[in-house]
Amino acid sequence: MKLTDTFIQRPVWAIVVSLFILILGLRSIFELPVNQWPRTENTVVTITTSYYGADASTVAGFITQPLESAIAQAQGIDYLASSSITGISTITATLRLNYDASKALTEINTQVNSVKNQLPAQAQEPVLTIAVGQTTDAMYLGFYSDTLPTNNITDYLVRVVKPKLDSIQGVQTAEILGGRQFALRAWLDPDKLAAHNVTAQDVSTALANNNYLSAVGSTRGQTVTVDLTAGTDLHTVDEFKRLVIKQKGDALVYLEDVATVTLGAENYDSSVAFSGKRSVFIGIKAAPTANILTVASSVREAFPELQSQLPAGVRGEIVYDSTAFINTSIYEVVKTLVEAMIIVSVVIYLFLGSFRAVIVPLVAIPLSLVGTFFVMYLLGYSINLLTLLALVLAIGLVVDDAIIVVENVDRHIKEEGKGVLEAALVAARELGGPIIAMTVVLIAAYVPIGLRSGLTGALFKEFCFSLAGAVTVSAVVALTLSPMMTSKLFKPGQEEGRFARKLDDYFDWLRKRYHRVLAGGLNIWPVLVTFGFVLFLLVAASGMTAKSELSPTEDQGLVFMQIKGPPTASPQQMERIADQAFQIANKEPEYAQMFQLTGLPALNQGLGGVLLKTWDERTRSQAQLILDLQQKWNQVPGATIAAFPLPSLPGAQGLPVQFVITTTDSVENLNEVAQAVMAEAQKQQLFWFSDMDLKVDKPQAKLVVDREKIAALGMTQADVGAALSAALGGNYVNYFSTAGRSYKVIPQVLQVDRLNPDQILDYYIRTPSGSMIQARTVAHIETSTQPESINHFQQLNSATLSGVSGVAQGELLAKLNTILTNVAPSGYTSDFSGESRQFIQESGGFVGLLLFSILIVYLALAFQFESFRDPVVILFSVPPALFGALAFITMGYASINVYTQVGLVTLLGLITKHGILIVQFANELQRAGHSKREAIEEAAAVRLRPILMTTAAMVLGVVPLVWASGAGAAGRHDMGLVIFSGLSIGTLLTLFMVPAMYMFIGETHHKDVEQPGSVPVAVPDRSR
Repeated sequence: MKLTDTFIQRPVWAIVVSLFILILGLRSIFELPVNQWPRTENTVVTITTSYYGADASTVAGFITQPLESAIAQAQGIDYLASSSITGISTITATLRLNYDASKALTEINTQVNSVKNQLPAQAQEPVLTIAVGQTTDAMYLGFYSDTLPTNNITDYLVRVVKPKLDSIQGVQTAEILGGRQFALRAWLDPDKLAAHNVTAQDVSTALANNNYLSAVGSTRGQTVTVDLTAGTDLHTVDEFKRLVIKQKGDALVYLEDVATVTLGAENYDSSVAFSGKRSVFIGIKAAPTANILTVASSVREAFPELQSQLPAGVRGEIVYDSTAFINTSIYEVVKTLVEAMIIVSVVIYLFLGSFRAVIVPLVAIPLSLVGTFFVMYLLGYSINLLTLLALVLAIGLVVDDAIIVVENVDRHIKEEGKGVLEAALVAARELGGPIIAMTVVLIAAYVPIGLRSGLTGALFKEFCFSLAGAVTVSAVVALTLSPMMTSKLFKPGQEEGRFARKLDDYFDWLRKRYHRVLAGGLNIWPVLVTFGFVLFLLVAASGMTAKSELSPTEDQGLVFMQIKGPPTASPQQMERIADQAFQIANKEPEYAQMFQLTGLPALNQGLGGVLLKTWDERTRSQAQLILDLQQKWNQVPGATIAAFPLPSLPGAQGLPVQFVITTTDSVENLNEVAQAVMAEAQKQQLFWFSDMDLKVDKPQAKLVVDREKIAALGMTQADVGAALSAALGGNYVNYFSTAGRSYKVIPQVLQVDRLNPDQILDYYIRTPSGSMIQARTVAHIETSTQPESINHFQQLNSATLSGVSGVAQGELLAKLNTILTNVAPSGYTSDFSGESRQFIQESGGFVGLLLFSILIVYLALAFQFESFRDPVVILFSVPPALFGALAFITMGYASINVYTQVGLVTLLGLITKHGILIVQFANELQRAGHSKREAIEEAAAVRLRPILMTTAAMVLGVVPLVWASGAGAAGRHDMGLVIFSGLSIGTLLTLFMVPAMYMFIGETHHKDVEQPGSVPVAVPDRSR
């Protein structure tokens, strides 16, 4: 007894199987986590080393270079980049996707420790930080006050708010941004120092020796143990003021005699603003394994209590919440899911014309979708944008099997005159093989994506296997529940409605017309086969000429801003530039809020974001607003401001285009080449906005010491350097504690005495004899122009051209490579970072991936059909479908990106289902005694209606994707367009090209012995 016979004759079994699917699926829905994307680990390890007072070249040579050489030996690093600016070396090691972050951090830390003894003694300890998961913070919280200074707000946030946020489940870090941490500032007066015969070094030494934290220990008697403490450290500003620096005869020189002692801030270089108000931010970063939606929800729940406990005059707001876009995107996908179900239901009715017949697929759709959640649960997946998108596409797929079963049962009843039970039994037997074959083929098509490494594999593995799971569940339903339902719902000789009769008449007419046209086409089948090969060549040509990019730009309701001021910009100047950018954005009708950070990551840099009104409250898209803001921000004098979107896919950061020029040549020569590349790119109008990170335009004053003069005074270069560094460097000496927390102690010359380089010559230096001389006695100032930063990429000197472009990413990067080849001498190469690197890594293997998918499908079909030739016939349907999809891409309605690539692979599985239906039935007809020509003509004619029904269900089911708008619509549109156009055009051409190919190389079966269990088919003449 056939398996399908069992479930038809034992309906309780079919119902129980379906109830198991339903219950397990519903249970899984509540167990599955909800995320924006499938889990990926994008890890960046940052090594920051401070060397106060050192210029960029000194930092690069003595700090960055030895650290880079050591770090590069660690495993798992995709690329290594560094930036050396005045006083700071920053090295970022970007790991390969999903590489073990803990292992990499341990290796990198070991390598850093191995070369620490090679660093200058004055350099601070390298600080390693690791960011796993999101490259941007999930949320920003802003705190501001009209009465309290930033120091006090920051201290409260550090003491109270940050610990509470850090303790929330799923929060990786709560980072203070734009805050000013308390510090004991001793503002030195050079004239007073000289008057008391004291140097800045004396002050630093006194602070180090007399603000000393000592652990004395304890005394132990026979019965009592007493802990001992020593009051060798200082705790208040007054205590620091009365710190003795020097004894001058009978008088003592106190710190307050030579400096203004205050409780100030560690630095005054950075600031934060929220909608025009000076603020302090806390950035919330979710842990890699955490559900970002749950984390954001928990922070929102905790925030009212935090607000109520803020000091008087301090207010707090949630400045930015990335989950607003995620929630809206998920809502849009769910809405699309419902719309697709409604459309497919209408399509089924219009094709079947019977409410009884419609019930079967309408039950199969939700049952198969709910059952898919159980498959996702078993595979450890999450409910995310891509798995939900898979369910949208699954609607058109899962309904296919039910439609085919219903149509075949209906055909046997009406045309063959069978009873309902017999029709259900025979129809189910006929379709068991094709349904299994179609399921196996679709799963096989996705295997290469599941095996693929990189971002596409990491993201779309869950999409593909969730879709494959839906098809598998659908096949189970189609072989168990659907035949049983048809045997119960259909009635023998039931009176058809007028609409159903007209529908049957129309399809009968259409089938006869198609049969006649096909018969004529098969008279010239070599022409059709040749046309198929021509289409294959057109597919190859279209694939090479279509524009390509990593991903379509999504409207996320946020325009990011990057600011670069003049190389000599002060913090006050950067704040004014940021305020001008805010005033411009504030006038836009789409504006909702804005945040800005200046002085980060360098003194003359800043960043920010313009939060837009919700998608239904504005008429312009994010892309349109970016163009508008870019034109207006270009008018801000003295600054370079970029407007750009957030990356649409996880892992990248920064501007969308990052083209890296590397060389072993000097920085000066590299700068000439980089500027030539940038000039030619601007000449060709490749960018809306562009910038080069290498700029040799920063004025630098060099103190040149007269070696003979200092030798005559008994001094050394180290004496002069140490004395001036202590005055200007701003390095902290040690810590002091108050109210249970410790803060830095920082001596430094007053700002008014370090406004320009010449003032340093007025500082006094003590000679070995004890006398004080001005620095100008033994030194003079020479000025020059130096790079703002010295950058390395993969340990080579580098210059990165970054920007925002209206040109497709693939075309743009190719043109930039051509420009570099034309303008650069030998020894210069190109590389990529950020989103551009992701594009290069993901785009190269698609052709191989598609061919691999075709090979896997071919082998699956060969196994199913026990033939090496029939699968070729079936796969001849692929070129027409690919041509239909690529035609619209080539016309500019979409691009080759990760969404369309997966869509094309999906199309491979969808279009081959038509060929399977036709070829399998044709083989059965041949075995029943018909010639190859008769068999293929009749098989195509009989399968016309189910092919058109399943195609219409799938094509119209993705219409909501094609017309998608709002959050996350771009990717859904591109994938929907590929399937809509490819399946529509592919089906039309397949109905003629597969039969032609069958005539060409299809197996001949009419001489075969009838197989056990096969169903002889009487073939009526349908050509009239």
